[in-house]
Amino acid sequence: MNPHLFVYGTLLSGARHPMGERLRRAARLVGDASIAGQLYRIGHYPGLAETAAKGAIVHGEVYVLGNPVSMLKWLDAYEGIRPGGPGDYERVERMVHLASGAALSAWVYLYRRRLGPRRPIPGGRWLAASDRP
Repeated sequence: MNPHLFVYGTLLSGARHPMGERLRRAARLVGDASIAGQLYRIGHYPGLAETAAKGAIVHGEVYVLGNPVSMLKWLDAYEGIRPGGPGDYERVERMVHLASGAALSAWVYLYRRRLGPRRPIPGGRWLAASDRP
């Protein structure tokens, strides 16, 4: 199973969220990374949506999960993924680009609900001061 996870919101090391702290205790931070997509404010958290818009980038971090099978279970629960049921997010594998320029496949949680009138977060960075609650 793929041990890499791309995070872009509350799980970021700078977000200081309890679930992010749990992630850091059980995984190793590889470093900064980016993925094609658009970032939206959903509430007190962001959602990453795939898009065909050229140049749309979301910035985040990549982790190597210590035990991918068990960790993805609690991460799925945190992201509201229910087996066989609809949820706001879907966990999928996508290519991400590390700050070093290397590319790798990583798990990422994509937002799957209707975005309605929401506008993309400029710059694709959740931790920018103007994007946080």
